[in-house]
Amino acid sequence: MRHTWRPGPAWRRLDVRVRDLPLGILLLISPFLPGLRGHGTELGDLPDRPLDALAALVLVLECLPFAFRRRRPGLCLALVAGGFAVDQLCGYHTTAGTALLFMLISAGSHLESRRRAAVALLTAAYVVLAVALAWRGGDGEAPEEFATFYLLLAAAWAAGAWLRATRLAEAERRRHVAIETRTAERTHIARELHDVVTHHVTAMVVQAEAARYLTAAPGRLEQSLAAVGETGREALADLRHLLGLLDPDAGARGPGGARGSMEREEHEEPRTPAADELLTLVEQARRAGQPVDFTERGVPRASAGSAALVACRVVREALTNALKYAHGSRTSVQVRHGEGDITVEVGTGAGGARSAAAVGGGRGLEGLRARVDVLGGEFSAGEAADGGFTVRARIPVGGIS
Repeated sequence: MRHTWRPGPAWRRLDVRVRDLPLGILLLISPFLPGLRGHGTELGDLPDRPLDALAALVLVLECLPFAFRRRRPGLCLALVAGGFAVDQLCGYHTTAGTALLFMLISAGSHLESRRRAAVALLTAAYVVLAVALAWRGGDGEAPEEFATFYLLLAAAWAAGAWLRATRLAEAERRRHVAIETRTAERTHIARELHDVVTHHVTAMVVQAEAARYLTAAPGRLEQSLAAVGETGREALADLRHLLGLLDPDAGARGPGGARGSMEREEHEEPRTPAADELLTLVEQARRAGQPVDFTERGVPRASAGSAALVACRVVREALTNALKYAHGSRTSVQVRHGEGDITVEVGTGAGGARSAAAVGGGRGLEGLRARVDVLGGEFSAGEAADGGFTVRARIPVGGIS
Protein backbone atom coordinates (compact mmCIF):
# COMPACT_ATOMS: atom_id res chain seq x y z
CA MET A 1 0.00 0.00 0.00
CA ARG A 2 1.35 3.41 -0.96
CA HIS A 3 1.32 6.17 1.62
CA THR A 4 1.35 9.81 0.56
CA TRP A 5 3.18 12.08 2.99
CA ARG A 6 1.23 15.08 4.16
CA PRO A 7 2.41 17.87 6.46
CA GLY A 8 1.36 16.92 9.95
CA PRO A 9 0.73 18.93 13.12
CA ALA A 10 4.43 18.83 14.07
CA TRP A 11 5.42 20.50 10.78
CA ARG A 12 2.68 23.11 11.14
CA ARG A 13 3.83 23.97 14.65
CA LEU A 14 7.22 25.07 13.34
CA ASP A 15 7.91 28.76 12.88
CA VAL A 16 6.70 30.03 9.53
CA ARG A 17 10.25 31.11 8.62
CA VAL A 18 11.51 27.57 9.11
CA ARG A 19 8.73 26.23 6.88
CA ASP A 20 9.40 28.78 4.12
CA LEU A 21 13.19 28.51 4.08
CA PRO A 22 13.50 25.11 2.26
CA LEU A 23 12.15 26.58 -0.99
CA GLY A 24 14.79 29.31 -0.85
CA ILE A 25 17.56 26.78 -0.17
CA LEU A 26 16.38 24.62 -3.07
CA LEU A 27 16.55 27.60 -5.42
CA LEU A 28 19.93 28.57 -3.98
CA ILE A 29 21.58 25.23 -4.82
CA SER A 30 19.77 24.74 -8.14
CA PRO A 31 22.46 26.49 -10.27
CA PHE A 32 25.05 23.95 -9.03
CA LEU A 33 23.04 20.87 -9.95
CA PRO A 34 24.39 19.20 -13.13
CA GLY A 35 21.02 18.89 -14.83
CA LEU A 36 20.12 22.56 -14.25
CA ARG A 37 23.44 24.27 -14.86
CA GLY A 38 23.21 26.64 -17.80
CA HIS A 39 19.42 26.45 -18.05
CA GLY A 40 18.48 29.57 -16.14
CA THR A 41 16.35 32.54 -17.07
CA GLU A 42 17.93 34.63 -19.82
CA LEU A 43 16.43 38.02 -20.54
CA GLY A 44 18.24 40.06 -23.16
CA ASP A 45 21.19 39.06 -25.33
CA LEU A 46 24.11 39.38 -22.91
CA PRO A 47 26.82 36.68 -23.00
CA ASP A 48 26.95 34.16 -20.14
CA ARG A 49 29.32 34.95 -17.29
CA PRO A 50 30.90 32.31 -15.02
CA LEU A 51 29.81 32.25 -11.39
CA ASP A 52 32.05 34.26 -9.04
CA ALA A 53 31.89 35.93 -5.64
CA LEU A 54 29.35 38.49 -6.86
CA ALA A 55 27.20 35.64 -8.20
CA ALA A 56 27.14 34.11 -4.71
CA LEU A 57 25.88 37.41 -3.32
CA VAL A 58 23.22 37.57 -6.04
CA LEU A 59 22.07 34.03 -5.26
CA VAL A 60 21.70 34.87 -1.57
CA LEU A 61 19.78 38.02 -2.46
CA GLU A 62 17.39 36.06 -4.72
CA CYS A 63 16.78 33.03 -2.50
CA LEU A 64 17.17 33.61 1.24
CA PRO A 65 14.42 36.28 1.50
CA PHE A 66 11.96 33.39 1.07
CA ALA A 67 12.28 32.75 4.81
CA PHE A 68 10.50 36.07 5.44
CA ARG A 69 8.14 36.07 2.46
CA ARG A 70 4.95 36.00 4.58
CA ARG A 71 6.01 38.42 7.30
CA ARG A 72 7.67 41.02 5.05
CA PRO A 73 6.33 40.35 1.55
CA GLY A 74 7.03 43.83 0.18
CA LEU A 75 10.66 43.92 1.31
CA CYS A 76 11.31 40.36 0.19
CA LEU A 77 9.87 41.07 -3.26
CA ALA A 78 12.11 44.13 -3.60
CA LEU A 79 15.23 42.11 -2.63
CA VAL A 80 14.46 39.25 -4.99
CA ALA A 81 13.64 41.64 -7.83
CA GLY A 82 16.93 43.48 -7.23
CA GLY A 83 18.85 40.20 -7.23
CA PHE A 84 17.16 39.18 -10.48
CA ALA A 85 18.09 42.48 -12.12
CA VAL A 86 21.77 42.09 -11.15
CA ASP A 87 21.66 38.44 -12.30
CA GLN A 88 20.47 39.50 -15.77
CA LEU A 89 22.68 42.59 -16.13
CA CYS A 90 25.81 40.62 -15.19
CA GLY A 91 24.90 37.71 -17.45
CA TYR A 92 24.84 34.95 -14.81
CA HIS A 93 21.48 33.64 -16.06
CA THR A 94 21.07 31.18 -13.17
CA THR A 95 18.06 29.02 -12.45
CA ALA A 96 17.71 30.98 -9.22
CA GLY A 97 16.13 33.70 -11.35
CA THR A 98 12.95 31.60 -11.21
CA ALA A 99 12.66 32.85 -7.62
CA LEU A 100 11.15 36.08 -8.97
CA LEU A 101 8.08 34.22 -10.24
CA PHE A 102 7.59 32.37 -6.93
CA MET A 103 8.06 35.59 -4.97
CA LEU A 104 5.52 37.42 -7.13
CA ILE A 105 2.95 34.69 -6.38
CA SER A 106 3.76 34.89 -2.66
CA ALA A 107 3.66 38.69 -2.53
CA GLY A 108 0.45 38.81 -4.53
CA SER A 109 -1.07 36.51 -1.92
CA HIS A 110 0.30 38.03 1.29
CA LEU A 111 0.94 41.72 0.64
CA GLU A 112 -1.86 43.58 2.44
CA SER A 113 -1.27 47.28 1.80
CA ARG A 114 -0.07 49.49 -1.07
CA ARG A 115 -0.59 46.74 -3.61
CA ARG A 116 -1.18 49.12 -6.51
CA ALA A 117 1.92 51.10 -5.63
CA ALA A 118 3.94 47.87 -5.58
CA VAL A 119 2.66 46.92 -9.04
CA ALA A 120 3.47 50.38 -10.39
CA LEU A 121 7.01 50.36 -8.95
CA LEU A 122 7.71 46.86 -10.25
CA THR A 123 6.46 47.83 -13.70
CA ALA A 124 8.65 50.93 -13.77
CA ALA A 125 11.67 48.92 -12.57
CA TYR A 126 11.06 46.30 -15.27
CA VAL A 127 10.91 48.96 -17.97
CA VAL A 128 14.26 50.35 -16.76
CA LEU A 129 15.75 46.83 -16.73
CA ALA A 130 14.44 46.08 -20.23
CA VAL A 131 15.90 49.31 -21.60
CA ALA A 132 19.28 48.62 -19.93
CA LEU A 133 19.40 45.06 -21.27
CA ALA A 134 18.41 46.17 -24.76
CA TRP A 135 21.07 48.92 -24.72
CA ARG A 136 23.83 46.60 -23.50
CA GLY A 137 22.88 43.66 -25.70
CA GLY A 138 22.26 45.48 -28.93
CA ASP A 139 19.40 44.37 -31.18
CA GLY A 140 19.43 40.68 -30.25
CA GLU A 141 16.28 40.80 -28.06
CA ALA A 142 13.05 41.88 -29.71
CA PRO A 143 10.61 44.11 -27.74
CA GLU A 144 7.96 41.38 -28.05
CA GLU A 145 10.08 39.04 -25.93
CA PHE A 146 10.37 41.62 -23.15
CA ALA A 147 6.61 42.10 -23.32
CA THR A 148 6.00 38.34 -23.18
CA PHE A 149 8.18 37.99 -20.07
CA TYR A 150 6.35 40.90 -18.45
CA LEU A 151 3.03 39.13 -19.10
CA LEU A 152 4.49 36.03 -17.41
CA LEU A 153 5.39 38.13 -14.35
CA ALA A 154 1.92 39.69 -14.36
CA ALA A 155 0.34 36.23 -14.49
CA ALA A 156 2.38 35.19 -11.42
CA TRP A 157 1.15 38.25 -9.51
CA ALA A 158 -2.43 37.57 -10.64
CA ALA A 159 -2.17 33.99 -9.37
CA GLY A 160 -1.11 35.28 -5.97
CA ALA A 161 -3.94 37.82 -5.97
CA TRP A 162 -6.42 35.03 -6.74
CA LEU A 163 -5.08 32.98 -3.82
CA ARG A 164 -5.47 36.02 -1.57
CA ALA A 165 -9.05 36.63 -2.71
CA THR A 166 -9.91 32.96 -2.16
CA ARG A 167 -8.43 33.04 1.33
CA LEU A 168 -10.31 36.23 2.25
CA ALA A 169 -13.56 34.82 0.88
CA GLU A 170 -13.15 31.67 2.98
CA ALA A 171 -12.41 33.74 6.09
CA GLU A 172 -15.53 35.82 5.44
CA ARG A 173 -17.60 32.68 4.95
CA ARG A 174 -16.35 31.26 8.25
CA ARG A 175 -17.12 34.56 9.97
CA HIS A 176 -20.70 34.49 8.68
CA VAL A 177 -21.08 30.84 9.74
CA ALA A 178 -19.82 31.73 13.21
CA ILE A 179 -22.27 34.64 13.45
CA GLU A 180 -25.17 32.46 12.29
CA THR A 181 -24.18 29.72 14.73
CA ARG A 182 -24.05 32.15 17.66
CA THR A 183 -27.41 33.62 16.64
CA ALA A 184 -28.97 30.16 16.45
CA GLU A 185 -27.52 29.27 19.85
CA ARG A 186 -28.87 32.45 21.41
CA THR A 187 -32.29 31.86 19.88
CA HIS A 188 -32.31 28.31 21.20
CA ILE A 189 -31.29 29.46 24.68
CA ALA A 190 -33.92 32.22 24.64
CA ARG A 191 -36.61 29.67 23.83
CA GLU A 192 -35.42 27.36 26.59
CA LEU A 193 -35.43 30.21 29.10
CA HIS A 194 -38.87 31.30 27.94
CA ASP A 195 -40.22 27.78 28.35
CA VAL A 196 -38.72 27.24 31.80
CA VAL A 197 -39.15 30.64 33.39
CA THR A 198 -42.57 31.53 31.98
CA HIS A 199 -44.19 28.25 32.94
CA HIS A 200 -42.82 27.95 36.45
CA VAL A 201 -43.12 31.61 37.37
CA THR A 202 -46.68 31.79 36.02
CA ALA A 203 -47.64 28.79 38.13
CA MET A 204 -46.00 30.30 41.21
CA VAL A 205 -47.77 33.63 40.70
CA VAL A 206 -51.16 31.95 40.33
CA GLN A 207 -50.55 29.76 43.40
CA ALA A 208 -49.38 32.71 45.47
CA GLU A 209 -52.43 34.75 44.45
CA ALA A 210 -54.70 31.89 45.44
CA ALA A 211 -52.97 31.60 48.82
CA ARG A 212 -54.09 35.13 49.71
CA TYR A 213 -57.68 33.90 49.91
CA LEU A 214 -56.94 30.81 51.99
CA THR A 215 -56.00 32.41 55.30
CA ALA A 216 -59.19 31.02 56.85
CA ALA A 217 -58.27 27.47 55.73
CA PRO A 218 -54.79 26.70 57.14
CA GLY A 219 -54.67 23.23 55.58
CA ARG A 220 -55.32 24.45 52.07
CA LEU A 221 -53.01 27.43 52.64
CA GLU A 222 -50.16 25.14 53.62
CA GLN A 223 -50.83 22.97 50.57
CA SER A 224 -50.80 25.99 48.27
CA LEU A 225 -47.55 27.35 49.72
CA ALA A 226 -45.97 23.90 49.47
CA ALA A 227 -46.93 23.87 45.78
CA VAL A 228 -45.25 27.27 45.33
CA GLY A 229 -42.08 25.94 46.91
CA GLU A 230 -42.09 22.77 44.82
CA THR A 231 -42.62 24.74 41.62
CA GLY A 232 -39.75 27.04 42.55
CA ARG A 233 -37.42 24.10 43.13
CA GLU A 234 -38.36 22.64 39.75
CA ALA A 235 -37.64 25.99 38.13
CA LEU A 236 -34.20 26.09 39.74
CA ALA A 237 -33.48 22.54 38.59
CA ASP A 238 -34.38 23.39 34.99
CA LEU A 239 -32.33 26.58 35.12
CA ARG A 240 -29.33 24.63 36.42
CA HIS A 241 -29.75 22.28 33.47
CA LEU A 242 -29.60 25.25 31.09
CA LEU A 243 -26.55 26.63 32.88
CA GLY A 244 -24.94 23.22 32.45
CA LEU A 245 -25.45 23.52 28.70
CA LEU A 246 -23.99 27.01 28.67
CA ASP A 247 -21.03 26.20 30.91
CA PRO A 248 -19.74 22.65 31.43
CA ASP A 249 -17.88 23.76 34.58
CA ALA A 250 -20.89 25.43 36.21
CA GLY A 251 -21.71 22.32 38.28
CA ALA A 252 -18.22 22.23 39.76
CA ARG A 253 -18.36 25.90 40.80
CA GLY A 254 -21.94 25.95 42.02
CA PRO A 255 -25.12 27.50 40.60
CA GLY A 256 -23.65 30.99 40.43
CA GLY A 257 -20.51 30.17 38.47
CA ALA A 258 -21.67 30.30 34.85
CA ARG A 259 -19.35 32.17 32.52
CA GLY A 260 -21.58 32.27 29.47
CA SER A 261 -19.72 29.82 27.23
CA MET A 262 -21.92 28.43 24.44
CA GLU A 263 -19.46 25.92 23.05
CA ARG A 264 -20.88 22.80 24.67
CA GLU A 265 -24.47 23.21 23.54
CA GLU A 266 -23.57 22.47 19.94
CA HIS A 267 -22.47 18.97 20.94
CA GLU A 268 -24.92 18.39 23.79
CA GLU A 269 -27.34 15.49 23.37
CA PRO A 270 -30.98 16.56 23.50
CA ARG A 271 -32.42 16.11 26.96
CA THR A 272 -34.90 13.22 27.11
CA PRO A 273 -37.97 14.00 29.23
CA ALA A 274 -38.83 11.71 32.09
CA ALA A 275 -41.68 9.28 31.56
CA ASP A 276 -43.96 11.17 33.98
CA GLU A 277 -43.06 14.72 32.87
CA LEU A 278 -46.42 15.23 31.15
CA LEU A 279 -48.23 14.17 34.34
CA THR A 280 -46.01 16.54 36.33
CA LEU A 281 -46.97 19.45 34.06
CA VAL A 282 -50.65 18.59 34.40
CA GLU A 283 -50.41 18.29 38.19
CA GLN A 284 -48.65 21.65 38.43
CA ALA A 285 -51.47 23.29 36.47
CA ARG A 286 -54.07 21.59 38.69
CA ARG A 287 -52.33 22.74 41.86
CA ALA A 288 -52.37 26.26 40.43
CA GLY A 289 -56.16 26.05 40.20
CA GLN A 290 -56.55 25.07 36.56
CA PRO A 291 -58.99 22.16 35.97
CA VAL A 292 -57.17 19.92 33.47
CA ASP A 293 -58.38 16.70 31.84
CA PHE A 294 -55.44 14.60 30.69
CA THR A 295 -55.58 11.76 28.17
CA GLU A 296 -52.57 9.84 26.87
CA ARG A 297 -52.92 7.13 24.24
CA GLY A 298 -50.36 4.74 22.88
CA VAL A 299 -47.01 3.68 24.29
CA PRO A 300 -44.21 6.26 24.41
CA ARG A 301 -41.18 5.16 22.40
CA ALA A 302 -37.84 5.07 24.18
CA SER A 303 -36.18 6.44 21.02
CA ALA A 304 -38.53 9.40 20.64
CA GLY A 305 -35.74 11.77 21.76
CA SER A 306 -36.31 15.32 20.56
CA ALA A 307 -39.90 14.59 19.50
CA ALA A 308 -40.88 13.70 23.08
CA LEU A 309 -39.08 16.77 24.39
CA VAL A 310 -40.89 19.07 21.95
CA ALA A 311 -44.22 17.45 22.83
CA CYS A 312 -43.61 18.34 26.48
CA ARG A 313 -42.72 21.88 25.43
CA VAL A 314 -46.03 22.19 23.57
CA VAL A 315 -48.00 21.01 26.59
CA ARG A 316 -46.04 23.28 28.92
CA GLU A 317 -46.53 26.39 26.78
CA ALA A 318 -50.23 25.68 26.23
CA LEU A 319 -50.86 25.16 29.95
CA THR A 320 -48.89 28.30 30.78
CA ASN A 321 -51.07 30.31 28.40
CA ALA A 322 -54.19 28.73 29.94
CA LEU A 323 -53.05 29.78 33.40
CA LYS A 324 -52.29 33.29 32.19
CA TYR A 325 -55.25 34.08 30.00
CA ALA A 326 -57.98 31.59 30.95
CA HIS A 327 -57.39 30.79 34.60
CA GLY A 328 -60.13 28.55 35.94
CA SER A 329 -61.43 27.45 32.54
CA ARG A 330 -61.68 23.76 31.76
CA THR A 331 -58.58 22.63 29.83
CA SER A 332 -58.03 19.33 28.04
CA VAL A 333 -54.68 17.79 27.18
CA GLN A 334 -54.61 14.93 24.69
CA VAL A 335 -51.37 13.17 23.72
CA ARG A 336 -51.24 10.28 21.28
CA HIS A 337 -48.09 8.24 20.62
CA GLY A 338 -48.32 6.83 17.10
CA GLU A 339 -46.02 4.63 15.08
CA GLY A 340 -44.14 7.50 13.49
CA ASP A 341 -45.26 10.62 15.32
CA ILE A 342 -46.56 12.20 18.50
CA THR A 343 -49.78 14.21 18.32
CA VAL A 344 -50.56 16.82 20.96
CA GLU A 345 -53.77 18.82 21.35
CA VAL A 346 -54.43 21.24 24.19
CA GLY A 347 -57.78 23.01 24.27
CA THR A 348 -58.96 25.69 26.68
CA GLY A 349 -62.64 26.47 27.11
CA ALA A 350 -64.09 29.92 26.55
CA GLY A 351 -64.56 31.29 30.06
CA GLY A 352 -63.19 34.67 29.10
CA ALA A 353 -60.07 33.24 27.43
CA ARG A 354 -58.25 35.46 25.00
CA SER A 355 -55.79 34.54 22.32
CA ALA A 356 -52.27 34.18 23.71
CA ALA A 357 -50.94 35.77 20.56
CA ALA A 358 -53.15 38.81 21.05
CA VAL A 359 -52.30 39.22 24.73
CA GLY A 360 -48.72 38.15 25.08
CA GLY A 361 -47.29 38.72 21.62
CA GLY A 362 -47.22 35.00 20.82
CA ARG A 363 -43.47 34.65 21.32
CA GLY A 364 -43.86 31.29 23.05
CA LEU A 365 -46.16 29.97 20.33
CA GLU A 366 -43.80 31.14 17.60
CA GLY A 367 -40.96 29.39 19.41
CA LEU A 368 -43.02 26.20 19.47
CA ARG A 369 -43.80 26.54 15.78
CA ALA A 370 -40.08 26.85 15.04
CA ARG A 371 -39.27 23.79 17.17
CA VAL A 372 -41.91 21.67 15.44
CA ASP A 373 -40.85 22.92 11.99
CA VAL A 374 -37.25 21.89 12.64
CA LEU A 375 -38.43 18.33 13.27
CA GLY A 376 -40.56 18.38 10.10
CA GLY A 377 -43.90 18.45 11.94
CA GLU A 378 -47.08 20.51 11.80
CA PHE A 379 -48.20 23.15 14.28
CA SER A 380 -51.31 25.30 14.63
CA ALA A 381 -52.72 27.55 17.34
CA GLY A 382 -55.90 29.61 17.25
CA GLU A 383 -59.35 30.27 18.59
CA ALA A 384 -61.79 27.38 18.60
CA ALA A 385 -65.41 27.47 17.47
CA ASP A 386 -66.67 27.69 21.06
CA GLY A 387 -64.56 30.77 21.77
CA GLY A 388 -61.75 28.89 23.47
CA PHE A 389 -58.18 28.40 22.30
CA THR A 390 -56.62 25.24 20.83
CA VAL A 391 -53.00 24.30 20.25
CA ARG A 392 -52.26 21.32 18.00
CA ALA A 393 -48.95 19.77 17.00
CA ARG A 394 -47.90 16.66 15.12
CA ILE A 395 -44.28 15.82 15.70
CA PRO A 396 -42.53 13.09 13.68
CA VAL A 397 -40.46 10.68 15.75
CA GLY A 398 -36.87 10.46 14.62
CA GLY A 399 -36.54 14.04 13.23
CA ILE A 400 -33.36 16.03 13.50
CA SER A 401 -32.50 17.42 16.90
